[in-house]
Amino acid sequence: MLLNAAEVAKHNTTSSCWIVVHGKVYDVTPYLEQHPGGAAILVKQGGRDATPEFRKVHSADVLENLPQGSLQGELDPAALASLASAPTSAPPSSPSPGAGPPHIAHCITALDFEAVARGVLSHNSLSYVSSSANAGLSLEGNLSSWSRISFRPRVLRNVSSILIRTEILGFASPLPLYASAMGQLGRSHPGGEVEFVRGLARRGVHGLISTVSTNSTEEIAAAFRGEQEKLAETTSNGVTAAFPPSQLHFQLYCHNDRAVTLARIRRAKAAGFRSLWVTVDTPVLGKRTSDRRIQVTEALELGLERAAENAGFGWRSHAPAGDFQPALSWEDLAWIRKEWGEGPLVLKGVQCAEDVRLALQHGCQGVVLSNHGGRQAHTAPDALTTLLEIRTYCPEVLGKLEILVDGGLRDGSDVLKAICLGATAVGVGRPFFYALAAYGSRGIERCIDILAEELASGMRLIGIASLDEAKPERVNASRLFNEMWRPERSRL
Repeated sequence: MLLNAAEVAKHNTTSSCWIVVHGKVYDVTPYLEQHPGGAAILVKQGGRDATPEFRKVHSADVLENLPQGSLQGELDPAALASLASAPTSAPPSSPSPGAGPPHIAHCITALDFEAVARGVLSHNSLSYVSSSANAGLSLEGNLSSWSRISFRPRVLRNVSSILIRTEILGFASPLPLYASAMGQLGRSHPGGEVEFVRGLARRGVHGLISTVSTNSTEEIAAAFRGEQEKLAETTSNGVTAAFPPSQLHFQLYCHNDRAVTLARIRRAKAAGFRSLWVTVDTPVLGKRTSDRRIQVTEALELGLERAAENAGFGWRSHAPAGDFQPALSWEDLAWIRKEWGEGPLVLKGVQCAEDVRLALQHGCQGVVLSNHGGRQAHTAPDALTTLLEIRTYCPEVLGKLEILVDGGLRDGSDVLKAICLGATAVGVGRPFFYALAAYGSRGIERCIDILAEELASGMRLIGIASLDEAKPERVNASRLFNEMWRPERSRL
C-alpha cells in the first residue's frame, strides 16, 4: 500500500508511532518499550523519515526483528522530503559554523583525533564511544597500564634498517597491530564500516569487524575486496606493494538463539572473513553509565517517566538482552568450531591465566586479553597485567597460541612493550573511531601512519632492529608486577 505524508505524520506519539525507513512505513508502537536504544529515540522520529538516524546505528537486517505486522506499506517517494528526520541529540558545539575540522596535518599523535571528533560527533555518538562501565575504573586502568611499564634501551646497536612485519594468525601483517572490533561505526561516519575498511586496506592493516556493525557483513566484505582490487591494479602497473594485503576477521556475539549464532558464523565464513573471534566477556551488557544518563534525559524530555526510570537501570541499552548468551560455556566451543571449520578460532575477552590455559586445551588458536575497552566488568584487569600473569603462572602457553592484547593503547611505541612480554599484536579501537569521525578513511590511514612511525622510531631508540629482538629484558614491568594477582598462600 502507498501511503501519503499527511497520514504518516499523524502517528508521532507514544500511543501511535510510525516511522519511515528506506521508504517503508513501520508501526513501532508495540516495540517502543522493547527498543534497545529506548522509546524516546523512536518517538522523536515518529511521523518522520528516520532513515538517516537509522543508518548511523543499524544495518537493514534489524528490521526483521520488529513485531509481525509492523510494516504498514510504502511511502510515496515524492513525500519523503516533507518528513525529514529529527536529530536524536543535540549536535556538538563547533568553533564556527561551516568551518569544518582542522587540516589533517595537525594530527601528530593518535590522541589528536579525539579532539577533532568532539567537534563533529553528536552528543549521543560521543557518549557511545567514550563511555565505560560503572565509575570508569576499568578504562582508567587500561589507559594508565602502558605508562607503568618502561623501556630498557640498549645502545650501539645497528638500527639503520629495521624489520617490523609480522604475522597475525598465520596471515602477513605490516605491523604488530590491528583494528579492534567496534560496533555501530555509522555513529562515527555516514559510510560506517565500509569507509573504515577502505582505510585499512590502503595500509594493509588487519581489521576485526563487529557482529553489531552498521553495514551488513556482505557490504563490508565487498567494499574491502573492491579497495584491494584497486590497489592490485596500481601494483600491477609496475609499482611494488608497500605492504602485504590486509585481512578481515569476524567478532562474534553468541545470540541467545543458537540458530541466529549459526547464521552469523555462516555469513562471515561465506563473506571470506579469515578467522572467528568469539566474545566471551559479555554474558550480559555492562553498566554503561553515561549512556543511561542520556537515555534518562531523552525520555524525560518527552514526558516518558516510566521509560526514564527503566533507562536508569539499563533496561534499555544499545543491544537487546537476547543478543547475548549468559549460558555460554567451554562446551559450546565444540559446535562453534564445527560450524566455523578449520580457520583460526580466537577467544576475545580473556582476563586471567587459567582461562588462557583452558583456551589452549580447547583447541583455540589465539586469545585476546581484553576487558572490552573498560565497558564491561567494574575494576576488570588491564590486558598487560593479565599478560604478566600468563608469563608467571602458565608460561607454557607462550608460543602455542597467539596472545593478542587490546585496551588503552594510544602510542605506537607502546606496542613494543606488549611484544616484549610475549604478545603477537595489539588492538587499537577508540583512536580509529575518532579518526574515522574526523576525516573518514583518510583519518584511518593517517592514524595508522602515526602509530607506525612511533613504533619504528621506538624500535630504533631502544636498540631493536626486528621484532624477534623484542624480549622481556627490554622492559621494566616491576610496577605492574606489584599489582598482579598472586595465589593466596594462607587461609588464616
